[in-house]
Amino acid sequence: MHASNAPTADDLSAYLIAGRVTSSTPDDATSETDYRTVAQGISDGSEAEELGFRNVFLSERWNLKEAAVILGAVGARTGRVGLATGLVSPARRHVLHMAAFGATMQAAFGPRFILGLGRGDHAYLRHEGLRTAGFDGICDYVDILHRLWRGEKVTYDGPAGTYRNIKLGDVYEGEHPRVWYGTFGMPRAADAVARSFDGVILPPMMSPEATSRSVARLRSACERIDRDPATLRIVQCVVTAPDLDERETRALAHARAVTYLQAPEYGDALVRVNGWDHEPVTHLRAALRVAQESSGDELVDTAFHRRQLLDAADRVPDSWMSDSCAFGTSRECVERLRAFREAGADEIATYGSTPAQNAKVIAQWLE
Repeated sequence: MHASNAPTADDLSAYLIAGRVTSSTPDDATSETDYRTVAQGISDGSEAEELGFRNVFLSERWNLKEAAVILGAVGARTGRVGLATGLVSPARRHVLHMAAFGATMQAAFGPRFILGLGRGDHAYLRHEGLRTAGFDGICDYVDILHRLWRGEKVTYDGPAGTYRNIKLGDVYEGEHPRVWYGTFGMPRAADAVARSFDGVILPPMMSPEATSRSVARLRSACERIDRDPATLRIVQCVVTAPDLDERETRALAHARAVTYLQAPEYGDALVRVNGWDHEPVTHLRAALRVAQESSGDELVDTAFHRRQLLDAADRVPDSWMSDSCAFGTSRECVERLRAFREAGADEIATYGSTPAQNAKVIAQWLE
């Protein structure tokens, strides 16, 4: 398919099918985002290009959201939009598998693939038999990827694993995939980013003030190693709910925040980066224990859809969401998103709502 001729934003992108997905839409769905299917996610990617979004991001889950399949399908239907993972964990793919994923995406669709990596929360990885990666291991993992993409034979024994004379053999003879890192931009992560990554994906639910502090840490980390800070592209994800009713807005924001705040490592980091009071999180986690026990899942994110967490969502302070998300009319959402650009983010990625729901947002953004 040929790329759309519509104007393209150079600093506004979109997440696809954020959160859990289903194989079909249940009969009890009452809003567009109550449930999203894989097929809808692929169509959303095509629509994002038509609307003029710069990139589309897809976070992987080991169920119906295998990133290579979905991004490959989006790539086949589009010709211009950037195709990004946001995020996959190095623990989930052997380095040869990850290198082949990136090289094949470039060979199939041209140099528009972005490999977004993240450490992951141990609570998610543990039940898969995997372990959270350390920063040294991740940096070495990225170095090995680049060596493989260059056609080198790699022998390595260290925190990223043990490899003997591994190689791709057939390589993509063009630009390597850009490699970005999903992080809150705290000091140790900022140092790793400055050493090894082309860009950063800051997660949703950060306030503009938190964004500003993270951007400052990331830029300073680059300066300390004499890297031009402008070579690091920083993307801030923001939950948007333009012209949506209160129920869908709360499902996209408050209920999604429930899944973030319950995760021990991720939730605590989110509280810390925003300077929030931890007490509401403690009460939320206590209230969720019954649901966890009944579902048999350690995390409500793997057992429930957002719409099923609206009661628990009442425990998330409204001020936290109004500070970190974009609600109201499309124009109000645009104004809120600009606050994150003013905070130093190079690019914004709408999160939760679909590209089509943000059609007026991007149209006004491009004015």
